[in-house]
Parts: sequence; C-alpha cells; structure tokens
Amino acid sequence: MAVIHVKAEGDEEKQFLYECPCAVMIDEMAQAILEISSFQSHISTLSLHLRRHVLTHHCRESYPDFAVSLDRTLSEAETYASKNQVLHERALSPRLLRDHVRCIEREVQVALSMGLVDSDMPQLSPDGNLPEGTKLFWAGKELSREKRLTEYIGDNEKTKIVVTLKPAHSIS
Repeated sequence: MAVIHVKAEGDEEKQFLYECPCAVMIDEMAQAILEISSFQSHISTLSLHLRRHVLTHHCRESYPDFAVSLDRTLSEAETYASKNQVLHERALSPRLLRDHVRCIEREVQVALSMGLVDSDMPQLSPDGNLPEGTKLFWAGKELSREKRLTEYIGDNEKTKIVVTLKPAHSIS
C-alpha cells in the first residue's frame, strides 16, 4: 500500500495519512481523500459547537452521565480525526470517520430529547465543505484524475508521498 500524506493548503491542522494500492485511479483516490478531509472538518466543527453550547456547566451539573458520554464521544472522534495520527503513522478511513459522526449524531439526538440543543446547531451530515474543483498536487504538479497513481510514483507499494489539497480558486 502506498501511503499518501495529505495536507490542506494553508492549514497546518488539516493533515492526515491515507493508504491505497499503487494501481488506484487518481479519481478514486481523490474522492476518498476529499471525503476524509470533509469528515475531519465536520468533526472539528461539531465538536467545537457542542463543547461550547451543550457541554456547559449546567449540563455537567444537571446531566452528569450524559455530559460524560458526550465528552467521551467527542474526544474519541477528535482524537481519531486529529493530525496527531500522522505522527503515529496511522492512516484515516472514511468508514471509521463516518462511524464517529454517527456516534456524535446519536448523542445530539439524546441532547435534543433533553432540550439541551438549540436551533443554531450545525447540520449533522457533512456538507462537503471543500470547494468544488479541489485539486490534488504532488511535487508541484496537479494529479490528473484520468491517470493511475503508478503513472506518477511507479509500482513500489512502500512509497510515501505528500499531496497538497488546493481549492480551484487558489490555483494560479
């Protein structure tokens, strides 16, 4: 498996590892990478909002079991989606990120039933907050979605490359 170290242009916090076979189409790889990036951003947004607006002193005092459960769920999701996974050489999976978002959704449903969530709650499902036309760059060149990864890096399955995500509007 080739290891792709993905970095978002201009945001040092948004980075992760992705593993894929060398023979993968760039388009397929790009879709998975963009999905991971979207989930990573979404978990960050939800966690920030829920910690500020739901995990208040009132919630911790009135509903201690729920507060512990929500805090644990958010911490697990944040830890999995963290850039620290790069330091530990752990690749992220869209499926596991989706599972973490679902766990947060379940906690939000409980909070709704308790009247703890207000109307300005961010939407629960990721909105694909990456701009349409986001491109992948490696070694200063755009990766063409019609090609295979092997056309860029060869057949060595132990290759590790750094790919940068660039929104279409920032490409000059």
